[in-house]
Amino acid sequence: MKPTKATITFDNGATPIELPILTGTLGNDVIDIRTLGKHGIYTYDPGFMATASCSSAITYIDGEQGILLHRGYPIEQLAENCDFLEVSHLLLHGELPNAEQKMDFTSRINGHTMLHDQLTNIFRGFRRDAHPMAVMIGVVGSMSAFYFDSMDVYNPEHRMISAYRLLAKMPTIAAWSYKYNLGQPFMYPKNKFNYAENFMHMMFATPCEDYVPNQILAKAFERILILHADHEQNASTSTVRLVGSSGANPFASVSAGIASLWGPAHGGANEATLTMLEEIGDVSRIDEFIKRAKDKSDSFRLMGFGHRVYRNMDPRAAIMRKTCYEVLAELGLQDDPMFKLAMALEKIALEDEYFVSRKLYPNVDFYSGIVMRAMGIPNSMFTAIFALARTAGWIAQWSEMNSDPEHKIGRPRQLYTGEAKRDFVPINLRD
Repeated sequence: MKPTKATITFDNGATPIELPILTGTLGNDVIDIRTLGKHGIYTYDPGFMATASCSSAITYIDGEQGILLHRGYPIEQLAENCDFLEVSHLLLHGELPNAEQKMDFTSRINGHTMLHDQLTNIFRGFRRDAHPMAVMIGVVGSMSAFYFDSMDVYNPEHRMISAYRLLAKMPTIAAWSYKYNLGQPFMYPKNKFNYAENFMHMMFATPCEDYVPNQILAKAFERILILHADHEQNASTSTVRLVGSSGANPFASVSAGIASLWGPAHGGANEATLTMLEEIGDVSRIDEFIKRAKDKSDSFRLMGFGHRVYRNMDPRAAIMRKTCYEVLAELGLQDDPMFKLAMALEKIALEDEYFVSRKLYPNVDFYSGIVMRAMGIPNSMFTAIFALARTAGWIAQWSEMNSDPEHKIGRPRQLYTGEAKRDFVPINLRD
């Protein structure tokens, strides 16, 4: 039988503190430390490595076993059998939709794909060479000035309308960020396409001719979206929850999530992987860089290998690996020098004892970066597409938090290490 409480004892003879132990459906038990403050003591956990910041029924990860579940469904099954909007419905509503529910959900999303016309002025306020993520942060944040009719975060109907708007408009915002950067006209959404096809149309089409989506590439892009839709309490999701905990509107909360995702240690990993491949340059230089990666005194790191959460194979990587080979075959790029270099690195990581023993397997970012480059998506858009995909998880987590009667404004504690109290000294008496 599992223990139901934990006791903290002190070596100075202070009264022991009893704390309840909470058990979830899956995963580790947690010690409920909410009452510790009443005893004049807090916990210290930089990076929240051993702290559960919330309870959630959306996503479960077992990093040791390489398991990722959304509402109980393995990511492998969802990526193989669902489209992105089905997975989004699952994250938001807790269940996969039936045929009628899917039609209704798709129709509601399609009803919100257009952007308010004045938002084009926000885009034009940026330099043409601005990073797409900078543009997305600004445009998404500004949406609160245009869609303020549904921002009561305590109203379930308002929360759902805002969720639909964000899910529907994010592809348009991401694609237009690219078009603006490129200097091409904005392409308006076409609801005859599915979610992935519509984004590719807005990315790659021009007014000069009709756009016909390549079904293999569209399916590959769909998988990229599904595999990045949610990943438990990562930095950007925690940011969305923390900002939202103050009652901030959903557009401000998601804009903050995009800003967090932009960091190279988080959403920038696939962009960093391609930058690394470009730095290596040629298969003939692999040994040189592998040697550097093994040298602890060298700051060089192989990007796209290993994962902070997964101590085994990233379950998303196996799916993306298969997709990667399908896309390269479809585009006839198996002999492209950059892709040959990537595949040679993959082979080393899967066979070299140094990498195998440390479980530094190629992760989802390694393969998704290669796939997006093959599809003609520039490096600068990789993180923007990550943000587009993760919007589904962000709004599901944000909505769940606001419907939780136990949720409170986030207020982490600290271990203060500054000066103790001291008295003011006039400037003419200071040393």
